[in-house]
Amino acid sequence: MAERDTSRDIDQAASDWAARMDRGPLSSTGEAALQAWLSGDPRRRGALLRAQALSMMSESAKALGPDFDPVAFAEPRRARLSRRQALTWSGAAVAAVSLAALGVATSAAGSVISTDRGEIRLVPLKDGSTVLLNTESRIRVRYDDGQRQVVLLKGEAYFSVARDERRPFVVEVDGRRLRTAQAGFRVRKLEADPVDLLVSQGQVEVSASPLFGVTRTIAVSANTRLSLANAAHRAAEQPRAVAPETVTRELAWRDGKLAFEGETLGQAAQAFARYSDTPIEIRDPDLAREPVTGLFAASDPVGFGRAVAKVFDARLQRDGDKVVLSRAAQPPAAAQ
Repeated sequence: MAERDTSRDIDQAASDWAARMDRGPLSSTGEAALQAWLSGDPRRRGALLRAQALSMMSESAKALGPDFDPVAFAEPRRARLSRRQALTWSGAAVAAVSLAALGVATSAAGSVISTDRGEIRLVPLKDGSTVLLNTESRIRVRYDDGQRQVVLLKGEAYFSVARDERRPFVVEVDGRRLRTAQAGFRVRKLEADPVDLLVSQGQVEVSASPLFGVTRTIAVSANTRLSLANAAHRAAEQPRAVAPETVTRELAWRDGKLAFEGETLGQAAQAFARYSDTPIEIRDPDLAREPVTGLFAASDPVGFGRAVAKVFDARLQRDGDKVVLSRAAQPPAAAQ
């Protein structure tokens, strides 16, 4: 009888697979080999999920733009996390962001799962898939014998879909169906913006819900995004390829971070407002238009304000619960 793998052997193999998947989509041969490995021992799927969670912790370093100054935007260094700690996220830099792993007992009516402001929640599903919910997000999970369905009611979620040959995985959002056999992808539904799909691994097929009529199906592959238009403009929808570095920056929130490369300070302040009850107010219009590049803790708007004040020679003040940024006062010109 073949010797059973030790937990260390499985963890090492899972780390190798996670590294291969991070480098890009697997070939058909690689995908078959991965599925064969996963089916060989029930411990392997959980080990792969742990290895992928650990890889999230290191992805943030890739999010830095070419003009990033590590001295100007330095954050306090945190101790390296163990495998067990990686799924609990402690430390001052992400103290306001919690990662709660929940076992979801679904029913025919579905289970509603949500996050509060500043909270990130990892939801393991009973088929081995996971959903990582960003701040102020809500989903409804429905599993039955025919399909695996998640409805994104609001916010942002990253789906890591485990293969199930019998049941497709479907995400419904605003009358659209996002269907896949196996993929990693983010869906964002915010009030002021169109629904945005970003695929990091695998392929997702986008179509209209049966209740909204028959339309074309769009295939969105890895390192591609699609902005979902309303019914009147769907014919113009086109997937757009994005660089792997952009995908990494867009998904930095999975590690409790916000990554910017050229966004204005005003846009950055709006991004921080999703995660914290401490708003950032920029009182100088010219300062608000300054571009910012760097990686910051989403739960630390004060730390972001200090970095901005240092780099842009601005003044940082606290006004009640607000962080206020303005241009430093200029000395009066000398009399001629």
